Amino acid sequence: MKHRFLFLLFGLSLFCNISAQNTSIKGIVVDANSFDKIEAVSITIESTSYITQTDVDGKFSISLEELPSGEYVFLFSKPGATNLRLPVTLIKGEQKDLDIILLQPDFVREQLQASIISLSDSELNEESIGVESVSGLLQAARDVFLNAASFDFSASFFKPRGLDSNYGALLINGIEMNKLFNGRPQWADWGGLNDMQRNQVFNMGLVPGEVSFGGAAGITNIIMRASQYSKSARVSYAASNRSYTGRAMASYSSGELPGEWWIATSASRRFATEGFVDGTVYDANSFFLAVEKRITSAHSLNFTAFYTPNSRGKSSANTQEVFDLKGTIYNSFWGMQNGKVRNSRIKEVKEPVLMLNHFWKLTDKAMINTNIFYQFGSIGNSRIDYGGTRLVLQNGQESFIGGGSNPDPSYYQKMPSYFLRFDGDQNFESAYRAQQTFMENGQLEWDDLYEANRIVVQNGGNSVYVIAEDRNDDTNLILNSIATVTINSNILLNAKLSYTHLLSENFANVKDLLGGIGYLDIDFFAEGDSQITSDNRAQSDLFNRNRIAMEGERFKYNFELEAQQFEAFANTRFTYKKFDAYVAAEAKQTSYQRNGLYKNGNYPENSFGKSEVLNFITFGAKAGFTYKITGKHLVDLNFGVYGKPPTLMNSFSNSRQNNEIVKGLQTEKLSSVDLSYIFRSGILKSKLTGYFTKIEDVTEISFYYADGLSGLGRNNSNAFVQEVLTGIEKQHFGVELGVEAQLTSTLKLKSVVGIGQFTYANNPNLHLTSDDFSGRLDYGPSFLKDYRLPNGPQTAAQIGFEYRDPEFWWFGTTLNYFANAFSDISPLLRTGNFSTDVDGLPILTYNPVTANQLLKQEKFQEYFLLNATGGKSWRIKDKYVGFFMSLNNILDKRYKTGGYEQSRNVNYTKLKEDRDRETPIFANKYWYGTGASYYSNFYIRF
Repeated sequence: MKHRFLFLLFGLSLFCNISAQNTSIKGIVVDANSFDKIEAVSITIESTSYITQTDVDGKFSISLEELPSGEYVFLFSKPGATNLRLPVTLIKGEQKDLDIILLQPDFVREQLQASIISLSDSELNEESIGVESVSGLLQAARDVFLNAASFDFSASFFKPRGLDSNYGALLINGIEMNKLFNGRPQWADWGGLNDMQRNQVFNMGLVPGEVSFGGAAGITNIIMRASQYSKSARVSYAASNRSYTGRAMASYSSGELPGEWWIATSASRRFATEGFVDGTVYDANSFFLAVEKRITSAHSLNFTAFYTPNSRGKSSANTQEVFDLKGTIYNSFWGMQNGKVRNSRIKEVKEPVLMLNHFWKLTDKAMINTNIFYQFGSIGNSRIDYGGTRLVLQNGQESFIGGGSNPDPSYYQKMPSYFLRFDGDQNFESAYRAQQTFMENGQLEWDDLYEANRIVVQNGGNSVYVIAEDRNDDTNLILNSIATVTINSNILLNAKLSYTHLLSENFANVKDLLGGIGYLDIDFFAEGDSQITSDNRAQSDLFNRNRIAMEGERFKYNFELEAQQFEAFANTRFTYKKFDAYVAAEAKQTSYQRNGLYKNGNYPENSFGKSEVLNFITFGAKAGFTYKITGKHLVDLNFGVYGKPPTLMNSFSNSRQNNEIVKGLQTEKLSSVDLSYIFRSGILKSKLTGYFTKIEDVTEISFYYADGLSGLGRNNSNAFVQEVLTGIEKQHFGVELGVEAQLTSTLKLKSVVGIGQFTYANNPNLHLTSDDFSGRLDYGPSFLKDYRLPNGPQTAAQIGFEYRDPEFWWFGTTLNYFANAFSDISPLLRTGNFSTDVDGLPILTYNPVTANQLLKQEKFQEYFLLNATGGKSWRIKDKYVGFFMSLNNILDKRYKTGGYEQSRNVNYTKLKEDRDRETPIFANKYWYGTGASYYSNFYIRF
């Protein structure tokens, strides 16, 4: 008995001794302001491979049996909070409790976030370079290169790896917000909700997310779930001279309420009589509500709704002649009316969003998130339309009187160069008068438009000038279910099933008759002169001939687009001490159909009713791994191939008038690989990445007026055309380097470099369609290979520093360099049409050397931009008061952000004739970046 007791005592002693040898550490992470527990805080031990996250209660616990005793630095990080580096002394066998750990808000990120949203709002203009493709996407990754691309580089339309936003995915609560029409997210649908966009998960490049397969440009998932907002209330006011001049915003999140309820709400208003560019009015309101209820320990239900009605004035692209006369902030789209600025081209977005999210915790290791998304509303783009009027004579016959001339003050026939176009017969007097008129005024004459309508109405006619609006009213329904299963401590599985249905009504709408009575709905440019109203080809709808459209009525075109998409996605992640890896796959089935509601006079057999159904089935696969050589040295590799259905926008060659499907339409194929070396220590962090992406079978459609077309005859060589480019291949490769050095606890140096080469990789096929001729004009290959893609600077670099004082003030500045940006080229100029005369014969005066000079792609000048940011916050009892300011382009550098060749003169003779002029009439058009600008924000949080 005695021996048994001694044996038991020895065993207990041994067990206690073994237990004592298990080194571990635990703690709770909370918000420094509200003391709310913070979930999903990343905790890493620098110079080791140890990493974990806090749970839903903010707790963490790490077993460290393999670590020897010594001094270690624990890094606590989470998007929206300042990184906390906490020195800890570990003793072998000791269990250490760090108790409560406070994370402070990241004021620099707060400024960055607000500035990105401001920039995005100002630049979301489908008539400018970089359309809907601001590179920021509120990137949550703490990567010095991506932060530079998001903030300092975005003003120059720099795109990481040269990829447009339709090659990435933006989601809210696990629901993809990219539009099926063009593949891009519509930023204006959630603009002004800055405080509600703080919780984000970002995956760069090919890396799939937990809720999406994504694309080569990365994935951002903005979490707008009521329970994920820390308890707080906040009011702020911002002033700027960029897209808007003022913004007032208030937000509130309740934290957990009795009965396990959570509420979050926000409202804001942004406004400007005009932004940085002349005449760019801005008027936007934003409303947000999220309510969550925990029904049981296993079930939670969240409802999120937001509505952000907004309108903004657009700005025009101009030739250098226009900018030289009026400056780089000139905009031809506006004029004064009754003492107020009125812009003729307003983009108006009114698309409410409703979401219902159900979270079902099956077990501690399995969860299903099911979502319902419903969006409706409209997007409208206004413009001046001008036509003619129908008069009924006393003898009962009708007569058509042609409409007014183009009211655009920068129209080429009103510029000085137009009167100097004939060599040897230059009208210098008219050129001088045109120059003085343009310089002294040069804006829309609204009173003249009203007066023209008044005179015609007095004589029994209708409006010849109106404000028309190109509208699309979308109804979008998305259902998806996302499963997350923790198979074991090393393997995590994500899977998703999704269904999307879109019904899009597309039509032109009479928005303002400009004092007149009705508008004659016929094609002003159709043949027939005085008998145009009896010409079938002039009719927009043969079922309603010579329609007089009143204010608010549809005219010109009217059709529906229907789309459906089914998606299945799975991703498996593997996490081990020496390496992490993932394997992902997806399958999609996408279908499109057009339904014409008008019987167009140009296409009576192919415009009314439903088109054939287009079906696309695509697959994708990705894989990657991170090998942890040591705690400081890592290697990361990602590669993937996937298919992408063509967008609705590029599936029908002329959807406004007919059901014709693009000839040679195919799904896009994308293959990509990137390799990174990562070094991280307590002082230095760096990442060097090389990447290569190939995109094949892209389709692009453009619309313009061309003069010099071969194959139509000498007397019929011009037409308004739809240019269809199919089988395009694009190639993107380059390197990215980001280096960040934390020299002291307050001073950080940073530097980034991005060098890329983004080119056309083949000679795609080009054909034209038009209602000015029958059939197609097939011009064969367009020789685009090795021309640069017009997607912003392909070289960018930055050097800067950031100082954070312990007294909660900070300051930073960066010097940024941009180079290798190119204008968009005209594909038609690079076809056989260029060397062929309008009669179909070769141009006898064609000179290959001169032709190469004419077709050389314009390269924009390199430039430097100096930016600075700073701010200060104070804690007054339990409240925080703060402000920050950013100054961009401090030296007021004028630079081109983009531009394009005009496709007016499309053969050698006509283009050379224009280029030989001292001031070409149809020269390239450009956009300029903003000059010196500021953004300031004052806030109170309590």
